[in-house]
Formats: sequence, structure tokens, C-alpha cells
Amino acid sequence: MKKTTTKNKFARVIPLLKRTWPKILLGIGTLILVDTIQLVIPKFTQKAIDGIQSGTIDKSGLGHIAFYIFLLTLGIVVMRFLWRYLIIGNSFFIEKALRQDFYNHLLTLSQNFYNYNKIGDLMAHATNDLNAVRMLFGFGVIAASDIILMFLASLGFMMNINSRLTLLAIIPMPILTFIILFFGKRVHKYFGQVQGSFSDLSGMIQESISGVRVVKAFAQEESELNKMSKFSLDFVRKNIRMAKLQGVFNPLMTVVVSLSMIITLVFGGRAAISGDITIGEFIAFYSYLGMLVWPMIATGFIINMYQRGTASLIRLNKIFETNPEINDDKADKSIQSLEGRIEVKNLAFSYKPDELPNVLEDISFTINPGETLAIVGPTGCGKTTIIDLLARIYNPQENSIYFDSHEIYKIPIDVLHRDMLMVPQEIFLFSDTIANNIALAHPGATKEEIIEVATLAQVHEDILGFELGYDTIVGERGVTLSGGQKQRVAIARALLGEPNILILDDALSAVDTKTERSIIDHLVRIRKNKTTIIIAHRISSIQHAEKIIVINEKKIAEVGTHHELLSKKGLYWELKEKQKLEEKLGGGNDER
Repeated sequence: MKKTTTKNKFARVIPLLKRTWPKILLGIGTLILVDTIQLVIPKFTQKAIDGIQSGTIDKSGLGHIAFYIFLLTLGIVVMRFLWRYLIIGNSFFIEKALRQDFYNHLLTLSQNFYNYNKIGDLMAHATNDLNAVRMLFGFGVIAASDIILMFLASLGFMMNINSRLTLLAIIPMPILTFIILFFGKRVHKYFGQVQGSFSDLSGMIQESISGVRVVKAFAQEESELNKMSKFSLDFVRKNIRMAKLQGVFNPLMTVVVSLSMIITLVFGGRAAISGDITIGEFIAFYSYLGMLVWPMIATGFIINMYQRGTASLIRLNKIFETNPEINDDKADKSIQSLEGRIEVKNLAFSYKPDELPNVLEDISFTINPGETLAIVGPTGCGKTTIIDLLARIYNPQENSIYFDSHEIYKIPIDVLHRDMLMVPQEIFLFSDTIANNIALAHPGATKEEIIEVATLAQVHEDILGFELGYDTIVGERGVTLSGGQKQRVAIARALLGEPNILILDDALSAVDTKTERSIIDHLVRIRKNKTTIIIAHRISSIQHAEKIIVINEKKIAEVGTHHELLSKKGLYWELKEKQKLEEKLGGGNDER
């Protein structure tokens, strides 16, 4: 991964700024108009005071000046609303677009990325980090524009009143440069640590809540509370360190401002007493100095915001710069569908490339269109890994997997995932209606089509048993359904997609034997001319398969039909005998 530099850290945001530049320019223009009006008001005040002192203004003249100041103030109110709406409102649209880009990018990343990145960390990127970026391009844009205009304009008006007094008043300002340089780097560093701690805290909370049933089952509430306290304390300590830094930074800025005020009061007061400037000019000068104070204070504010925003951008860019391992770089776009022939040649695989040990070695088999292949073997032998490689959840070695005589890297990913659907071991259901969960594979499906596949998956009667039927909202990850119900809903979802290749990865493990046999019989009937791959522990689930391969110790140990493998009295026969014994003892018949 390339290192994020100052030059490219804004690369993701610049196109969004270009897209919304009319609003930004109009907002900055409105802000300039507000600042211009603010700069005019002290001139009216100066005119009124000097007029009173010299006796050249009457009550009517004072009334007119007061009326003009009121109108200008009213204009400021309206214009401030407009620039806030235009610039700050636009920053929310930038945040929305950036969040959408972030989410879109996450969907392109491979499973391996999620194996090594916590969901809590990604959630922190999508919330806190994006919020810091929004602040930078909302209030940050306003403050930066305001600083430049107000500083130059106020300084110009002060020089016009008395250049010598102006030069004296700005003597403390160079000190600001050293303060900003000293604290700026530390703000950047500390804020990055705060965001990192927030990611850890979010990840811990997300994991703890997701596993709350396990926590309660093992009575580990106290342990989780202690862990939560540890992460929270770390987050608090890092925030307190950040607050201490700001607690020193902001008062130092105020000290510099106060020095300018004192110099103006002493030397400006003497000039007014000696008659070098009028009382009105002195008050106007002091007003302009007050306006100059805002850019001085806002400089610290914008530096703080800039360091926070860029720290968050760098964290986000690390994700954006992560390239998806699974891509279509070698795809042949002319391939638009899969017939169902699969050929695996000398497949070997390690989850960490170029590192031993391999989890699979020398795996070879062929499936013709319309055939059913079953894969069995002891737990952890690599059955699911084979399926993950067929689905390109992970990248296999080149020239090891072919679909319809096309090497897997030639198959466009959208074609592969459209024509080959998998029901995995771990069923994920969204917190939505049962009907919508089934319709995920075919969002335009009718209610009749949903009911048809639910019936084939033997879950229709279960669904009708709920008060709201197919409109029942399942809990997060489908927690309100039993394991068997979740598996059957997932099978119904896959059947609705009518894939040319269907993979069931131990997808019937949580249903009773009778229901399992009924589902298998239906699958055999409706998928007569389509390819099916079944991973199962129960021999009863795979007896109908045209070909069965037995995996053991990373390799294929046996190949054949059900009867052929039993006649060999090898590993397959041992698995069968073991399951017969379990059935006699009464195990494995109840739905979980």
C-alpha cells in the first residue's frame, strides 16, 4: 500500500469540492459581504462620536446613523443564515458523498480484508472520521475565508487610521507562528490516537453486543464489563490528553490577543489624549482590533480543525487505497453465463500466499452440467475452503479452476456470483421481513414465487406459524428464528435466484433427518439439469450424488458413488458406520 502524502490526502475530496463549487463560491461571496458590512459599522460609530465631540451632528443625524447601523445589522443576520446554509449545508452533502464512496469501496474488498479489520474500526471511520472531514470542509472553509478577509481588511482600516499604532498593536502576532507550529503537530498526533482509541472501543462494543448470548450463557458479564471499562478508560485518557493540549493552546492564543489589546489601550489612549487621533478614531481602531482578534483566535481554531480533519482523511485514505484482491482485471467480458461444468486441477491453497502450511494440496475433480457433487470429510479438512475458492471469495492459484473450460479468472465476477449461489454454514439474515430476506436473490419476486421456494425449502408452514407470517421482522442476524428455520430460509433465498450452480455448505446441519431428506428429494427433482455441490457431515444428505469426494488431511482420499465408496470400506465407510451408531444412540434427529 502506498504511503498517504500531503499531496494526495485530499485526492478523494477534491472531486466532491469541484462538483459543488457553485454553492461554495456563493457561500464565500455571501461571507465576504457579511464581513464587508461588519467593517463598515465602526466607520458609522466613528462618525457619530466625532460628530458629537465636535458638535457637528444633531439628534436627527444620530437617528439616521442608528437606523443605518440597524439595517446593516439586519443584513448581517440574513447573510449569515445564507452562508451557513450554503457552506455548512454543502459540507453535509460532501460527507454523504464521501460516506457513499467509502461504503461502495468496502463492498469491493475481499473477504480477506474483513478477516484482518474489525467492524468497529470501519464503523469509526464511517462516523467519527467522516464527521471530522465534514467539519474541516464546513466550518473550516468558513473560518479560513473569514481569517484571510478580516485580517487583511481590519489591518487595512487600522493602517488608514494610524499606521504607527497599527505596527505597535501587531508586535505580539509573530508569537502566534511559533505557538501554531508547536501545537499543530501535536494536535494531529493526539487526535489520530483519539480516533484509534474510538475505533477500538467501537469494535469491542460491537463484538460484545453481537456475542451477548454467549456472554450470558457463560456468565461472563463481569469480564465484559471490565473489558469495556478498560477500553473506555483508554478513550477518556486520550481525550483528556487532547483536552489538556487545547487547554494550553487556546489560553496562549488569548494571551497574545490580550497583549495587542494592552498595547492599543496604552499607546492609542495616549495618542487620543495628545490629539494625534480623535476619540472616534480611537474607538473605531479598537473595534477593528477586535475584528482582528477573531482571525488570530480562529487561526488556532482552523489549525486544530485542519489537523483533526487531515488525520481522519489519512485514516480513511488507508482504506480507500486498499485494492480489492478479487477483481476483473483478467476477465473476458464476452462470457455472459455459466452452463455448470466445473473442473479443478491440482489445486493447492494457503490463506497466506507463499507461506506454509497449505490447507489444500493436489485437489482435482470434474463436475458436468446437471450433476450433483458431494464433498465429505472430517472437520477442518478443507471442504469449505474448496467452496470459497470456487466462489472466488479467495483467489485460487492460476490454472487450477475452470468453468465451462474457461479459467476462473476469465469469468466476470458478476457472472460468477449471479450464476453460482452458495448457502454458507453461517447463515446471515437481515433485520427485515422474512419475505424480504428470501427475495434478496430476486428483489422483484412476487409473493407467490416467494411462497413456492419457501415450500420447497420446507419452511412455509413454519413461517405461517408466526403472527405476521411472511411480514414477520426477524431479529438481527435472524436471531428470532431457530437454526433450522434460518437454514431453510437461506435455501429458499438461493432457490429463488435459480442459479445454474447451487452450493450447500453444510446447509442442512440444523434440521432434523426427516426434513433434510424431504428437502434433498425436492432439490434433486427441481435441479435435475443443474449443477449442485453439497458439503455435508451426514451421509444421508449425499447418497443421491453422482460423485462423492472424501477429503482427508488436505487431499482427496476417496472418490466414487455412495455404493462404490461403501464397498471400499475406507474413510467414507467409517463415517457412515459412525453416524449409524450415533443414530442408534438417539443423536442428531432434533432440529436445532
